Amino acid sequence: MLKPTLKKVLIANRGEIAVRIVRACAEMGIRSVAIYTEPDRYGLHVKRADEAYSLGEDPLAGYLDPARIVNLALETGCDAIHPGYGFLSENARFAQLCEQLGITFIGPRSDVIHKMGDKTQARDSMRAAGVPITPGSEGNLADLDHALKLANEIGYPVMLKATSGGGGRGIRRCDSPEELKTQYPRVISEATKAFGSAEVFMEKCIVNPRHIEVQVLADSHGNAIHLFERDCSIQRRNQKLIEIAPSPQLTPEQRQYIGGLAVKAAKAVGYENAGTVEFLLTGNEVYFMEMNTRVQVEHTITEAITGVDIVREQLRIAAGEPLSYRQEDISYRGYALQFRINAEDPKNDFLPSFGRITHYYAPGGPGVRVDTAIYTGYEIPPYYDSMCLKLVVWALTWDEVIARGKRALDDMRLHGITTTANYYQQILDHPDCRAGVFDTSFVPSHPELLNYSAKRHPSEIALAIAATIAAHAGW
Repeated sequence: MLKPTLKKVLIANRGEIAVRIVRACAEMGIRSVAIYTEPDRYGLHVKRADEAYSLGEDPLAGYLDPARIVNLALETGCDAIHPGYGFLSENARFAQLCEQLGITFIGPRSDVIHKMGDKTQARDSMRAAGVPITPGSEGNLADLDHALKLANEIGYPVMLKATSGGGGRGIRRCDSPEELKTQYPRVISEATKAFGSAEVFMEKCIVNPRHIEVQVLADSHGNAIHLFERDCSIQRRNQKLIEIAPSPQLTPEQRQYIGGLAVKAAKAVGYENAGTVEFLLTGNEVYFMEMNTRVQVEHTITEAITGVDIVREQLRIAAGEPLSYRQEDISYRGYALQFRINAEDPKNDFLPSFGRITHYYAPGGPGVRVDTAIYTGYEIPPYYDSMCLKLVVWALTWDEVIARGKRALDDMRLHGITTTANYYQQILDHPDCRAGVFDTSFVPSHPELLNYSAKRHPSEIALAIAATIAAHAGW
């Protein structure tokens, strides 16, 4: 076992990613500290961590208070803070506060987070490094007149994007000057409310691209590598649904080229720790989209095809150690799929379906992994992201991984709430998916996939009856 130089890590997050980090710490002999707000009092990350501390009644405030979290880390003797994803994971002020108070932030430096979080600065950095970017504004838009003039120059459709945006928010497509006039003030408003900044920039809209992202790792010794790519093209309203590694749509030459671009991007900004460089592909053209300065939700499928424990590497890098691997050590085997099982009703415009999980049975068997924080009896709170588990499958061939995905989705039993699992079965059955040919238009182009039967499985009916009887009997 690796002898850690980090002794104690506070996990500034909740849910499945917090559980994932707790497990990595346990394997490395590092003590883990969980935080929680009242709705998460019975969360699995609270149960599994070595220590856990309440941040109050408010569901969100505690998870979004940098000073309080850093002070708690100091009070409890933590060496480092792992931010996970979401919440404060890409908050430059949070990372800077850690730096000022001598707490190791498990991620890149605060100046790098700031630079890559500001989409115009990120574009400028990539342009200077020779990484191709989409045509668009050089810096932020001054006003609506500036936006209209630039859109006329680069041609419609165009995308208005919040400069400090993320998570698919603060993005609007405009197909005409009239739409641009309508959407411009809306994006300004969304950006101000969501990110506290009214700054907006413009990009040429790449129509129906493939969405490809590359996992990178970089240490403090000047080493940077990539762990191949993930295909995130199966998405809805800029939110990923099913992720694939590696992409079945890339040639070996494209794979090598895009991987090299991602490493070049990381080195250009002095990146350290785990990060993801996202690209849009159309034909043979590749364009930089953004860099996520944190571990991704879908890091699991990269781990599945490469055998690299990304969270473990995060902890090692943060401790000042060099990467465990050189680029020539990294290879991939087979294919992996990740299904984001969300507590949503696809047949009702993906309306959230929060509530109590009456029964949960995890799928298993060869090549199946589940990352989750739910359990039978767990009450899914309505205050957070709707994802309740990540189902990951791996197999040697594309046909086998599709079959394994269908089997694993069918294996799973999750009662009490409605999820996206049945919808994913329809996607896997579609000829384009089976052929490994799709782009970001796949989901909106196939509304018929939502016409599946909502008829309950016999086992669900039996379990529902059993639960009713048990409740009546006072069990």
